[in-house]
Amino acid sequence: MKKLFLYLKKEPMLPVAILAAGLSLLLTPPSKALLTAIDWRTLGTLFMMLTVLEGFKQENVFRPLLRLTGRIGTMAGLSLFLVFGVFFSSMFVTNDVSLIVFVPITILLFRAAQQERFILPVISMENIAAVRGSLLTPFGSPQNLFIYGQSGVSAWQFVRFMFPIWILSGVLLICFVLVLYRGKLRMPTGLGQTQIAGEWPRKRRVQRVVYFCLFLLVLGVIVSRTRFWPAATAVVAAAVLVTDRRLLLKTDYVLLVTFFCFFVFSSSVAANETVAAFLQRVMNGHEYAGSILLSQVISNVPAAIVLYPFSRNTGALLYGLDSAGLVSLIGSLASVINYRIYVREYPGNGRKFIKTFTLISLAFFAVVVLPGFFISRAGM
Repeated sequence: MKKLFLYLKKEPMLPVAILAAGLSLLLTPPSKALLTAIDWRTLGTLFMMLTVLEGFKQENVFRPLLRLTGRIGTMAGLSLFLVFGVFFSSMFVTNDVSLIVFVPITILLFRAAQQERFILPVISMENIAAVRGSLLTPFGSPQNLFIYGQSGVSAWQFVRFMFPIWILSGVLLICFVLVLYRGKLRMPTGLGQTQIAGEWPRKRRVQRVVYFCLFLLVLGVIVSRTRFWPAATAVVAAAVLVTDRRLLLKTDYVLLVTFFCFFVFSSSVAANETVAAFLQRVMNGHEYAGSILLSQVISNVPAAIVLYPFSRNTGALLYGLDSAGLVSLIGSLASVINYRIYVREYPGNGRKFIKTFTLISLAFFAVVVLPGFFISRAGM
């Protein structure tokens, strides 16, 4: 029981999702229609993406990028490099994966430079970079992937609609980093040529090529919305099984189960006329604020699944979900991952992380919340 309690404490969204699914089935009993209403395409696509990205992490595909850190001479330059490494990589490998890659490296580099006082502000900005960088593409975050798959808009429409708030976020992040190092822009790192990038073993070349090809396949499935996604899922699973079967054990099945439970919850709620009518009235014209507020209770990914069926302005819903992670730690699953990485390295400093993270994120939110609201009103 103790091990189970510790595990559920480590994965707080899982018991919430299971409880929500169980309670919703009291409203609408299980049926064939309920199973049909579940978005199996999103679950299959998410499985492919999570599995392939696990291979990316294992094979250190970011090695060429990380080797550049040893050539950066100032702390301000290093911070900008790391923050925008997260910002741009999150567009393609999802926000949580970009944080898993860059946050531990940031901690290691800043320790080596004896500048640990900057770790918390910089990884807080990396968190913002992950949340705001990933919003540009349909596959940048799980909620984007879900809404893109449901909405029917083209990939170009999606990117064009998200671009204004994405570019504003990038400019604002530069300003935040420069403010952090005000008066110390030329502070040296003293790192020299770092070996943090690791090596690419020659014997693992085949795995790297396979994962890269699978990644292109997954992107093609997402953008094209092909009805052959089950075949693509089978190809990915079979290729990984042949290449490195142990990788299948590392896929984030907790996130998949969490998604499944919230799909059950959303489908059950939508099938209940009374509850559905209430949510329809509450959400009508309030998608932006409603998604931000609900995300502070159940996080933005589950909120996307619950609110989408009752939203008329998909653009406002997207903007709200992608802004929710700036309000509090629970607003985005990526923020929870960032917190977990930090407290593993600095046990007992959880409150310090939350304080710094909240102050910086809320300052950023205060600047982008109104532009986001007005842009989102136009719809996607």
